[in-house]
Amino acid sequence: MPDFDSNWFVHDEHWANPLEADLTRDQDMVMEQILDNIHNTPIGQVLKKIASLPEIRREKVLTLRRQITEGRYDLTERLDLALDRVLEDLTA
Repeated sequence: MPDFDSNWFVHDEHWANPLEADLTRDQDMVMEQILDNIHNTPIGQVLKKIASLPEIRREKVLTLRRQITEGRYDLTERLDLALDRVLEDLTA
């Protein structure tokens, strides 16, 4: 019998790695319920909002980066405005 190691457990009189163990039907059902109900949680709603956002417009990002590095973009004021809009969208 091997020395005790917390990464292993006895299963049907054999030592098995818990990471290699098959999920039982009950564990599968619990996982499905968690995934189904995640959209009803606050974090699930935030993730849903994030997933619905449009893709990144690469040219716009590059233009803004250039303006920031050249000092032609008021980052503080625009960041405050952007955060206000994000918070409004998330709470709406």
